[in-house]
Amino acid sequence: MMRLSSFLLFVLAISINASFAQSDSLKLDLKQAEILFLKNNFDLLASNYQIDQAKAEVITAKLFDNPELEYENLFYNHETKKILQTSYAYGQYAGSISQLVKLAGKRNKNIKLAQTGVKLAELEYFDLMRTLKFELRNTFYKAYFATQSIHVYEDQVKSTESLLKAYEIQLKAGNIALKDVIRIKSLIINLKAEQANLLNELEDHYKDLRLLCGLEPSANLKLTVAESRVTAIDQIPYARLLDSARTNRADLKLAKTDLEYNELNLKLQKAMAIPDVEVSLAYDLKGNYPEKYTGIGLKIPIPLFNRNQGEIKKAKVGIDAATSNIKKQELILSNEVFNSYRTAIRNEKLLMEIDPSFNGDFNKIINGLIKNFRERNISLIEFLDLYESYKENILQINSLKFERMSSREELNYVTGTNIFK
Repeated sequence: MMRLSSFLLFVLAISINASFAQSDSLKLDLKQAEILFLKNNFDLLASNYQIDQAKAEVITAKLFDNPELEYENLFYNHETKKILQTSYAYGQYAGSISQLVKLAGKRNKNIKLAQTGVKLAELEYFDLMRTLKFELRNTFYKAYFATQSIHVYEDQVKSTESLLKAYEIQLKAGNIALKDVIRIKSLIINLKAEQANLLNELEDHYKDLRLLCGLEPSANLKLTVAESRVTAIDQIPYARLLDSARTNRADLKLAKTDLEYNELNLKLQKAMAIPDVEVSLAYDLKGNYPEKYTGIGLKIPIPLFNRNQGEIKKAKVGIDAATSNIKKQELILSNEVFNSYRTAIRNEKLLMEIDPSFNGDFNKIINGLIKNFRERNISLIEFLDLYESYKENILQINSLKFERMSSREELNYVTGTNIFK
């Protein structure tokens, strides 16, 4: 009875551990990864804070200058030997209040400039999102297809180890030569070494995914992908992709908004050349004529030497630079779209030319190969060559599938849209 209870507790412990192992795995498809990315990515969060900072600049631009209050009082009266007297008979004090009045629409121009700064910050955010999203999706596919290739190695190692056991039995019976067993062992060692390299690459991809999605290092990722896509690339006109890029690319919008910013800055700098006026009201008890003096004052600098020439010239240079940058961005955009479109079509065509029946069930093909080998229909050298060729072709197909998905994601990236979801 005690043994049965111990056995049941042991089984229960194993089942609990298994359930924990399953719960520790985070199953992700691309859509779920994007949700985590938008919620947790620290680069995006930092860029979003910069938008808030730019909005704070608008608040600052809308504020009026504070009035200035000035007061002066008699400190020590040597006749009465008293301090800080304010009476008419023995004291003296004077005060004034002044307000700076900005002319030439400087305040409104500053507000418009700050509002354009918000647009720049928002466009920088969206351009960063576009770049990081491409990195996320591309890394996701790299990790997924690396996992598929690792499965090929796992199946191949398993079947080869099974073959090795059978050959070791035949070796003991004296039916085969030792060199044949050594060759199979060498094959297993090579397979495991290649698998280890691929596992190292996969861990790097997982690390990048965790960073992009804001996940802890302990998160055990399991990626799922729906590989079939409805839209064929050659059905999408190149002109449509180019128009989409010109309409949606945040970096091009950023360049155009930068020109707008510099044009507004030029208007502001020209306005800064016009002096502002300071208006003041003053009262003086006995220090002026007449006593109990009240006065109004105006103060305005004379633009004799400094007419803001340097800042005006700098703003003009900024406009020229921004105009040149727009042309550069348009050229980059058109070249990227053209190159990505041709690459995507080439990858699509190459993958479609592969016989779908070739990439069938691995176990069936390998079992058939092993069966022919055991029945002496093929030699060991032929078996190893066919074995290696099949493995290389399967890995190449996985690579082509990745290139196909990657080129589609690149089209999303260069057009600034989600043509392929």
